Amino acid sequence: MSIVLKQTFKNTISTYLGFGIGAINTLFLYTNFLTDEYYGLVAFLLSAANIMMPFMAFGVHNAVIKFYSSFKSKASINSFFTLMLFLPLAFIIPTALIGYIFYEGIGNLLSNENKIVGDHILHIFVLAIAMAYFEIFFAWSKVQLQTVFGNVMKEIFHRACIMILLFLVYLDWLTVDQFILALVAVYVLRMLIMKLYAYSVRFPKIRFQKIKDLPAILKYALLMIIAGSVAMLILDIDKFMIGLMIEDIGQVAYYSVAIFIATVIAVPQRAMHQIMMPLTAKYLNDKNKIALEDLYKRSSMSLLIISGFIFLLIVLNINQLYEVLPQEFRGGLFVVLIVSLAKLYDNSIGNNNAILFNSDYYRMVLFFGVLLAFLAIVLNYIFIPIYGIEGSAFATFLAVAIYNTIKVVFVKQKFNMLPFSRSSLKVVLLLILLTGLMYFWEFPFHPIMNIVLKSLMVGVLYFTSVYKLKVSEDVSNQIKKYLRLK
Repeated sequence: MSIVLKQTFKNTISTYLGFGIGAINTLFLYTNFLTDEYYGLVAFLLSAANIMMPFMAFGVHNAVIKFYSSFKSKASINSFFTLMLFLPLAFIIPTALIGYIFYEGIGNLLSNENKIVGDHILHIFVLAIAMAYFEIFFAWSKVQLQTVFGNVMKEIFHRACIMILLFLVYLDWLTVDQFILALVAVYVLRMLIMKLYAYSVRFPKIRFQKIKDLPAILKYALLMIIAGSVAMLILDIDKFMIGLMIEDIGQVAYYSVAIFIATVIAVPQRAMHQIMMPLTAKYLNDKNKIALEDLYKRSSMSLLIISGFIFLLIVLNINQLYEVLPQEFRGGLFVVLIVSLAKLYDNSIGNNNAILFNSDYYRMVLFFGVLLAFLAIVLNYIFIPIYGIEGSAFATFLAVAIYNTIKVVFVKQKFNMLPFSRSSLKVVLLLILLTGLMYFWEFPFHPIMNIVLKSLMVGVLYFTSVYKLKVSEDVSNQIKKYLRLK
């Protein structure tokens, strides 16, 4: 097995393990060990830091990966990485000065609806810097073809530390304010550990000299600031705006729990994306339209079937899952349902993003992303005051639906390809049928037992139907393989 396959396998394991720890934290520990107000505060601080992170990184983590291999000598590599280390300061230092001068005004702005936020503005700034430099040091280890340790730090380390901190709060060994300080320290520690590891893989020397293609590097870094900001904005703008526009910051906590449940649907797409990107690039470079269209349809169908099953598990078990959560968190049912639909649609378009990123139309991804961010902000601004967190979820659904539809239409116009087929309609109808038949039906047992039994039943019915309908050769072959069918 090659180094790539080994690291891919290990990274997949660490990603799922990190997701499992995150699920325990989000669904059980945060909800039981912190008050709604403080859980909402933590979610708000992390969301705000995530939105700031691309600016703090200044696009450097992407530029390191793109341009590193173009430098051959040790001197040029050291000069390049020196630039990458210091370039983020071009944004961090002015931001720090502005923050220092206008600290009170910024605090008043962010704490307009929730006064508790005003005491933690500095934490957002420190978190954003720690997140940014973590990505930069992780990128340095990536270009040395060492990704496993960084992925463990990215997916597992901070979640495991937060789990420990939450138990310390439960045992009254930490106050909630001390917990927030410790949480910030965890992200700083993660960044420092990543730095030590990256330097142990290849230790760079600080060297200032003229760098070739400097304008191209700076142009790319600036473009990545925008692209990264759009990506982070899309992920966290809803929670950020809820914290700004709703007086009860606990609503951010309820929304975060609901969003985390719905986000489970996106996991298969993340895993398949790593494989789809190089394959899509190869077919585009070879101008092999037949293979590209086949991959487009196959990826769409496979993701629709797999994420459709996860969608069923979430929707059909959501009432029982909320039974084991604290009463106040049960108001996010609509959020789970509507965001799950958005994630399902997102998965169903297959490798659409890979086609756009690797084609001559890659700049359109940025344009579409900016459009999505604008839509998300406007729609959240309209619906949050009227419907609260349900309005934010509906805004997210509308923005994602419009965004994905535009991308599908664009690929259709430029490549004359669609990801969907009659088989796609069969799967959608199957999802609707099973949802209608089993949503209101429950076993008369404990909620956890209900979830297990109902999931097993749904799994048998769903995959038997998928196999009988012959909607996907790839999925049918996997069913045959694991069940040893002829």
